[in-house]
Amino acid sequence: MAAKIGYTMMCEQTPARQLVKDVTTAEQVGFDYAVISDHYFPWLEEMGHSPYAWSVLGAAAQATRRLPLMTYVTCPIMRYHPAVVAQKAATMGVLSEGRFTLGLGAGENLNEHVTGQGWPSADTRHGMFREAVQIIRELFEGGYVTYRGEFFDVDSAKLFDLPDEPVPLAIAASGGQSGRIAAEHGDALVAVDPDPELVRLFSGEGGTGKPVYGQLAICYDTDVEAAKERAHRLWRWSLAGWKVMAELPGPVNFAASAQTVRPEDVAAKVPCGPDVDAVVEAVRAYTDAGFTHVALVQIGHEHQDSFFDWSEKELLPALSNL
Repeated sequence: MAAKIGYTMMCEQTPARQLVKDVTTAEQVGFDYAVISDHYFPWLEEMGHSPYAWSVLGAAAQATRRLPLMTYVTCPIMRYHPAVVAQKAATMGVLSEGRFTLGLGAGENLNEHVTGQGWPSADTRHGMFREAVQIIRELFEGGYVTYRGEFFDVDSAKLFDLPDEPVPLAIAASGGQSGRIAAEHGDALVAVDPDPELVRLFSGEGGTGKPVYGQLAICYDTDVEAAKERAHRLWRWSLAGWKVMAELPGPVNFAASAQTVRPEDVAAKVPCGPDVDAVVEAVRAYTDAGFTHVALVQIGHEHQDSFFDWSEKELLPALSNL
């Protein structure tokens, strides 16, 4: 089967009202699903936005009719208590009439430090994350939940508004430990790189036959040089890799870490310009690695309309042949 091609509502670069407008257009032009980032901060000051994803999701559920929606991803260990995440997700399941998937991950210091609790080590975060997922699963079952864990407590909580079917959980992973958590607790895997070893680990640990979600940033523009400049200005932070990206506390730190990143370095990772074949080959790297879903990010909020026009006429028809 052909991979499902998604559209990314990128909160870190886009005003809230435009995000809702863009997702309705994504549905109209033929994207298969839509994901939304869940951030408190943008990665760089130049990106300029970071509205509350869950408010946007509620609006998106009412503005769309067929498009599945998904967080990519929500961290349930610090900024949000897992019991609150369960309530938000269940409500989204109701509002969307079953079109919502809860994407979960262990988070980044960038967004979680705002509560003033410090940033735990990776091993501690994974322990917190396991407990959080267990709490969310239990609450989705509909009964009263009391939980006493190493990291979280829940006192007689119950969700009174649940969708007809439990909201699926998609678990983000980048390596062995998180990949096993995804296989054990997730209905799907989320990853940012086309890593076939991670997909094999997920499948081997119990994830066989479950969806695998990836994400690809592109920078469409009829002017290749303008696309490269924009991609460098707004996306240079991404070359640091997740071991760095999970730890830095603010946009200024990401800017400092990317001081030596050149436009050609970003363009080597991000398809820039109007070349459909370049995007097809980048998506193919994911499908060859075993990914079933790939969500595209168009860099630059002011260039979404031209991206949609190109996608409808050229890109999506080409990707349908994968």
